[in-house]
Amino acid sequence: MASISSDEDHKPLMFLGKDVSKIPCFRNSFLYGIVGGFTMGIGYFLCTSRTLRSTHFGFGSFVTISSVYWIACRYNYDNTEERLNELKGIIKAKKSGTDVK
Repeated sequence: MASISSDEDHKPLMFLGKDVSKIPCFRNSFLYGIVGGFTMGIGYFLCTSRTLRSTHFGFGSFVTISSVYWIACRYNYDNTEERLNELKGIIKAKKSGTDVK
């Protein structure tokens, strides 16, 4: 019987010395970019029947969608991390009994 893979079975995908599965927002931005670029390329091809231009349009859409989603996701991620760090500081201060404003 096959078991569900765990973190020990995980084979990392390394790119430029980093495991891309550990990078926040990478997976979602890449997947949304692929699906969006493919959809836009196919849609452009169905409307114009121009093969080369539709591949350029699809690739451009992939890059644009991936970039925009990456920027938005990282912005939200950084804001969330900042709030969590503030809350951790408040919790530490309350535990130690000091006054927090």
